[in-house]
Parts: sequence; C-alpha cells; structure tokens
Amino acid sequence: MKEDIHTEKQKIGSQRSLQIVVFKLGNEEYGLHIDQIKEVVITPTITRMPQTPSYVKGVANIRGNVIAIFDLEDRFNLSSTVQNQGNKYTLVVESEDVKLGLLVNEVPNTVSVNASDLDESVGIINDANAETNYIKGIIKAGHRLIILIDIFKVIDQELANTLKKTAVAA
Repeated sequence: MKEDIHTEKQKIGSQRSLQIVVFKLGNEEYGLHIDQIKEVVITPTITRMPQTPSYVKGVANIRGNVIAIFDLEDRFNLSSTVQNQGNKYTLVVESEDVKLGLLVNEVPNTVSVNASDLDESVGIINDANAETNYIKGIIKAGHRLIILIDIFKVIDQELANTLKKTAVAA
C-alpha cells in the first residue's frame, strides 16, 4: 500500500508541466522558467555605460524604468548567427533585488513540457567550470534540446549589487 502511494506521487510529479520561454543564442536554444520573465518588448534605444563588461550593453528606459541590458551571446562567448540588423527583443526579468533586460534576436516562444523531460544531471558540467552553475538542466522536447538556465545565477552577485545601487541613484 505504501509503495503504491509513493509510485502514484512519482507519476503525478513526472506529469507536472513546466512553462518555459525559449529563445536562440548562437545556434542553440535556451530557456527560462516563465515566472522569471516579466515581459517581452522591442528593444528601445540603449545608452552605453562606461566601465562595464562587454556583455552589459548599457541601460534603457522600459515603461519608465531604467534597466541594465545584457547580451547573453556575449556573456556566454557565443557567435551570433543573425545577419540582419532588424528589431531585437528584450526579455525583462525581475527579482526582488534587480530588474534587467536580456537581448534576444527573435521573438521567443513558450513551450509546455513535462517535468520528466528535464534532465538535471548536468552536475559534471557545473563541476568542470564554476562559471556554468547557472545551467539547471537540459530539456528534451522531441528532437530539440533546450538548455534551461537560471538567469539570476548568470548575473554574478557583485554586478547585481552594483546594478541595485545604480538603480537607486537614478
């Protein structure tokens, strides 16, 4: 009887659905949990800030909020595959401490996957390089592999603190 209840809980857990926002960086697909994203907007004019890393493209005014804009292709050292210089989009992400924008080249899409499709056995990758501890897992969606990241681990704590101070001063 106890085993039946445990097995049933496992079945329910594996059938749980995850909502993922998927976007391309370089040639690969990346995803964020939908609850990490506040909105998607056409990228407004970006004002470059001095003394920032190359992946911090500057700041932009989005709905009255001045937020830092990050280029994840640059942050992850990926080559851009986009040839046209048309509209770029910004994923606005927000936590209690910081709000920031992530540049993407095309409109992201949302996919719903079963929790069982998430392979969290990327520990060996994270162990090999402390810089990659932002990878939460790999989602197998049909023939696609989507790298699920935790955006707030991508942004190091020192930079997040700097952004918080800049936002308060602005």
